Amino acid sequence: MISFHINKQLQSAAGQMMLDVECHINKGELVTIYGVSGAGKTTILRILAGLLIPEKGCIKIGDETWLDTGKKINLPPQKRNIGFVFQHYALFPNMTVRGNLAYALQKGQAENDIDELLALMDLEQLQTRYPHNLSGGQQQRVALARALVRKPKILLLDEPLSALDTEMRLKLQDHILDIHKAYKLTTILVSHDKDEIIKLSDKVFVLEEGRIKSSGKPVILFPTSGNEAGFNFIGEVVSVVEMGMGFLVSLSILNQVFELKVPREEIGKYRVGGKVGVNSFEL
Repeated sequence: MISFHINKQLQSAAGQMMLDVECHINKGELVTIYGVSGAGKTTILRILAGLLIPEKGCIKIGDETWLDTGKKINLPPQKRNIGFVFQHYALFPNMTVRGNLAYALQKGQAENDIDELLALMDLEQLQTRYPHNLSGGQQQRVALARALVRKPKILLLDEPLSALDTEMRLKLQDHILDIHKAYKLTTILVSHDKDEIIKLSDKVFVLEEGRIKSSGKPVILFPTSGNEAGFNFIGEVVSVVEMGMGFLVSLSILNQVFELKVPREEIGKYRVGGKVGVNSFEL
């Protein structure tokens, strides 16, 4: 569990703004912070990473306290078990792909960890190249791999795909999902792209003027099309369990699992492994 409550005075386009955010994120979740430019999204990530200090705040990771301004506790960035991927890659231009990853190794850490990441991110053939000889998508894969070298528990992603074309974004979204699952991470993403958020996220926090205005499942907060009857989705039936006078049906929709209570007379169309259409008001 990640739990934090932070207050930080910010300068926005409209003038002074107080960032006042409280969040609780379950271990293993991939959540997104969404909002317009200047809402405070990147500031939240930088405070979590220890790169900024709030005027007032508390950050707890499980039973461990990373920040408590009241008790004057502030764990330095290098002692926070976090991987951070910036929007603009931040690779060392004078180091090869392998060199960038090796630089992130901790003292005594095995080089085999680099080989594993090069394979996972499809970078084995590029490991001797320098950043200026890589495409934007390749550089971002290197940045992702470098963030994972120290095997962090938490991955922070600050709009990592915003500078890429649509085809490359889709490919790297798959990479992000793969590494999130393979390394059993808790991941916090900042993104403006609603389709990306729906594809990747378990939960989304909508940030407005420094405060969380709403939160929930992205397919509910960001429906892709609509009418008064709700928004249509296609789900795969994962399980059907008899319950009282009806059934509890689990559906997989856009990498998320939803549960529906289905009356006995309607259960005929729900078969494990089958596809079924549902509306957002049912979820």
